[in-house]
Amino acid sequence: MMDKNQIRETIARRAALELKDGDVVNLGIGLPTMIPDYLPDGISVILQSENGLVGMGPTPAPGEEDPDLINSGGGYITAVPGAYACSSLASFEIIRGGHVDVTFLGALEVDEKGNLANWIIPGKKVPGMGGAMDLLVGARKVILTMEHTAKGNPKILKECRLPLTAAGQVNMIITEMGVMEIGPDGIVLTEINPEFTVEQVQAATEARLRISPDLKPMRQ
Repeated sequence: MMDKNQIRETIARRAALELKDGDVVNLGIGLPTMIPDYLPDGISVILQSENGLVGMGPTPAPGEEDPDLINSGGGYITAVPGAYACSSLASFEIIRGGHVDVTFLGALEVDEKGNLANWIIPGKKVPGMGGAMDLLVGARKVILTMEHTAKGNPKILKECRLPLTAAGQVNMIITEMGVMEIGPDGIVLTEINPEFTVEQVQAATEARLRISPDLKPMRQ
């Protein structure tokens, strides 16, 4: 049985392998922010934040936080040499103009058509969906990094029940159980964590999974 930290590390490690040197990358709040910690050797990416920074660096050490440097979730960040600070308007022009290579987002629900619901949290008041809808339609590749279930309930559904953030935009899902790609024929399981069986992955998934004939162990 994997604990919470093992689950998050497994997902972040695998997600980092999707990045290529020089990619412009946007990270959603939460688990996606762990991904840069696991970049393979020789891979350098440019991290972009919706609130107006291209060239985010690592989280500052305690006591070294700069109140003028925060990400879109309000967390403290640093800027790498040569970073570009801009207005949120210019930042969203980068996103909407198709200049973000990959965005990693979380999900409340995703379905077999690539629809995503990730902004209304049941029972809570939220100010809005933020930049997620722009990222979903503007980024060249959309990857969800998320736990496979929520309190034992599937998050990968036949059809989303919550209001959508965007329709048909998700390309890939990475969970602690495996890697799934979404195409015209639904969700294909391409990699599986050896700690689980195909039957266990399907049991935790409401949508019917197609199993790749080249199914491989989940890379780390």
